[in-house]
Amino acid sequence: MAINSTGLQPGQGANEGNNNIQGQLSSEVRDALSLISLRCVECLRLYPALEAGRTPRYRCDCGSVLDVEIAFQLPSRRAQQSGDAFFRLATEQEHMPAAGAVWRQIFDDRASTPPIWSISTDKLLFDYSGVWRYRDLILPAPERYIVSRPEGNTGLYPVGIENCGAGRAGHRQLGIYAGLERFFLKHEGENPTGSFKDRGMTVGVTMAQMLGAKAVACASTGNTSASLASYAAQAGIESIVFLPAGNVAGGKLAQSLAYGARAVQIAGDFDAAMSLVEQVCNEQGIYLLNSLNPFRIEGQKAIGFEILQQLDWQAPDWLVLPAGNLGNISAIGKAFREAYQLSLIGHVPRIAAIQAGGANPFYRSFMQDFAAYRPVQADTIATAIKIGNPVSYPRARRVIKACDGVVEEVSDEEILAAKAMIDRAGLGCEPASAATLAGVRKLVAAGIIKRDELVVGVLTGNLLKDSKTGIPQAVTGEAIEPTLDAVRSVLLQ
Repeated sequence: MAINSTGLQPGQGANEGNNNIQGQLSSEVRDALSLISLRCVECLRLYPALEAGRTPRYRCDCGSVLDVEIAFQLPSRRAQQSGDAFFRLATEQEHMPAAGAVWRQIFDDRASTPPIWSISTDKLLFDYSGVWRYRDLILPAPERYIVSRPEGNTGLYPVGIENCGAGRAGHRQLGIYAGLERFFLKHEGENPTGSFKDRGMTVGVTMAQMLGAKAVACASTGNTSASLASYAAQAGIESIVFLPAGNVAGGKLAQSLAYGARAVQIAGDFDAAMSLVEQVCNEQGIYLLNSLNPFRIEGQKAIGFEILQQLDWQAPDWLVLPAGNLGNISAIGKAFREAYQLSLIGHVPRIAAIQAGGANPFYRSFMQDFAAYRPVQADTIATAIKIGNPVSYPRARRVIKACDGVVEEVSDEEILAAKAMIDRAGLGCEPASAATLAGVRKLVAAGIIKRDELVVGVLTGNLLKDSKTGIPQAVTGEAIEPTLDAVRSVLLQ
């Protein structure tokens, strides 16, 4: 099996052999990583981004997950003019509340960059990316290591009863269905491989490049594997995907194979595949790119930053999204908190995490005020959130508590009903995404979300990710003769 820059051979342990990564890194990578620390979300222990003599760290010694910590600093005017904004940093005085206006100006200027891949430089491409536009808050990566398609810049559709514009009656039906006057849907299915995973993967694969990895791997219900395979192929890195046999939608599997991933099918569910891939990566020296990897979470923060920018930096009252492995809850919650700390926004939105009723360990824990947590055997038609033991539970729990958020569950029947509405409105989504609309409808009916509050819901995946579940599979009726009379007869029925 392929190895990465740790130098580990198959069968070697994490602390055996010639595995001093830092000795193999360029000075610019070492400089970038020196700005980053990893902190345990449970015991708060702090680690450097990279430790001499060991493979990349994904967990604390206590067993819990890690968060990335970066000391945010404004690029100085001199740095922006010189084009070297990554490592020339402004003074501490610019970190006062008034700096929020400066941050907004920086990101707005970058967003105005034309979507052009320049002949002479990749600079324009990185500014146009809906992830690397916010690079100062995500990963201070040297530009030559960045792997971008670019991603992000996905649509934020006004679908509320009041804020839906004229000429889009189909979209307004979603606001009526939800019972909301001001409602937006952020469609992450418009990313390059058709899901939000691209935002995390561009950062994850960039880290793999910085570390000199030769292979990357993940466990997946489909979207992660498709994204991993695409970005790894672009970087020329081998990709290995661990898939729960029979639990991956055909469209997602086709993507992974088309992009050249080596697929390993597991006779078990996603949770079994996740446990196995973590062990394999630690043993074989392969770079792990599930959301257990804290740098994946950093990339997914860009969903939150981009929503705020699209709303002209006016934070919504609520952000609602599906909840499976809980990476997005963790990432967007962290983005909102950081945006507030940097004075980009005036308040932190509340977050509502929506789980499928058959895959609801987070909901069950929430209903006990997070006093207990027990994995479940997941069973739902929404395969993207068919996860019974989410890796990012500690992170997501902290987010929900901090923002006074809620966790709700919806049935498969409610998911399919909401999916039909989204599809008929012309937006379309995979089943897991529809949990958002189903959850909003349920929370509005319960009076938790108020009818006049500003709500943003996230659709996580493209309609074609799962072309069977909840979609008619055949054209009804018999074939007609190619004549006008035959057509008139059909139209009159």
